[in-house]
Amino acid sequence: MVDFVRRFQGPVFGVCWRMLRHVHDAEDAAQETLVRALRHLNRWDRTRPFEPWILAIAANRCRTHRAKRRLPVTGMDWAADCAESEDWPCAAAKHLQEELSLALEEIRPNWSRAFRLFHEHELSYAEIAEMLAVPVGTAKTWVHRARREIVARLQRREVIFEGSHAMHAG
Repeated sequence: MVDFVRRFQGPVFGVCWRMLRHVHDAEDAAQETLVRALRHLNRWDRTRPFEPWILAIAANRCRTHRAKRRLPVTGMDWAADCAESEDWPCAAAKHLQEELSLALEEIRPNWSRAFRLFHEHELSYAEIAEMLAVPVGTAKTWVHRARREIVARLQRREVIFEGSHAMHAG
């Protein structure tokens, strides 16, 4: 269990920090995520990668937390809160953000734009489709392909672990 927490606490906290922009809230959501993932491990589809599954749990925990506290969505402006901080949550969040930005620059521009509209601006697929003048199905496909490509790039750069493959290989 300690290895599990060590392996996933950074990426999980990074998602929580980006979404909640408050260290204590992000720590709480990350802890809830790790506990929930361990408790519901039997629900994970072993034919799919593990890391996107646990990060989806983290995002859902953050959405629930935001809804309960009625926290506003302000895009990716969390960096101002961490500008002077060198503690591990801020360092992890900064590193993840830098790597995500690099990955978004390297993928197809239409995928990157759809991804940003969905995740940073929290637009619906219909709104993204309208904004980009494409069918809704295309918007969904672009967001999905962007996610898949970003995860692959982050794994290659060892920002996130390929533990998901090892976890369901056996």
